[in-house]
Amino acid sequence: MSQHETDTDVVPEKKSKAKKPRRFKVIFHNDDFTTMEFVVHVLETIYRRSPAEAAQIMLRVHNTGSGVAGVYPREIAETKVETTIDYARREGHPLMVTMEPA
Repeated sequence: MSQHETDTDVVPEKKSKAKKPRRFKVIFHNDDFTTMEFVVHVLETIYRRSPAEAAQIMLRVHNTGSGVAGVYPREIAETKVETTIDYARREGHPLMVTMEPA
């Protein structure tokens, strides 16, 4: 130890900026079999959308072929996709839901 250093000296650490976690869009895809009512129900229950928001997203899916249900950190998006697909299959719907980087 030099004469200027002691056991209690604090060496400043370089500050690193924490990166925001990458976010992912959860996307519903249109099909000819899943009912509009079921899509609205899923959007309201799993994605916590208001009835008006759920109807708007459902119509976007119906009219354009796909629509974004929400944007989330990766782990949450993955869980929502899996939960939605599992629920749809149990209820007899072929609803396809995917995720992609936002």
